[in-house]
Amino acid sequence: MTRSHLGTRMLCEGALFVAAALVLDLLPLWEMPWGGSISLCMAPFFFFACRWGVGPGLLAGFVLGVLEFMFDGGFALGWQSIIGDYLVAFTVLGLAGLFRGKNWSIFAGTVVGCAARFLVHYVVGATIWAEYMPDVFFGMTMTTPWFYSLLYNGFYMGIDMVVCLVIFALLLKPMKKYFLAQDLR
Repeated sequence: MTRSHLGTRMLCEGALFVAAALVLDLLPLWEMPWGGSISLCMAPFFFFACRWGVGPGLLAGFVLGVLEFMFDGGFALGWQSIIGDYLVAFTVLGLAGLFRGKNWSIFAGTVVGCAARFLVHYVVGATIWAEYMPDVFFGMTMTTPWFYSLLYNGFYMGIDMVVCLVIFALLLKPMKKYFLAQDLR
């Protein structure tokens, strides 16, 4: 394949996978009361990032963050929340591309991408969303926004990560050459 052909293919795949992620996010399995949901949206995104690498993954994540904000109804408290919960949180998903070409890339990329997104939501939740902390959450008395943010964001992000890992484990055998981008060589 020529370099030009690869660039075109990357853009087309990026657009398709970002669109698939956006559609899957509009169909959540479960939603949290103040934003965040359990959905399949990160699976196509991690697939793209692990195929093309960290640079294209970060760019696609930024595009996904902008679209998420537009189509999610802009569930934010201000510009800080928009930047943190949408632009930065979705951009860092592209770190999944750090493991491109490794046999275990899809799994390590999923863990790193989810961990990075969790950390962004965790800090934003403990700082910007702190004033909305309830007195009781998951049957526990909340005394600090850092613990509340850990529970709130860790709950749905942990489940999202496990769901992605299970999906990729089920698809590993039939899709391995695509996970490793062997079809691009």
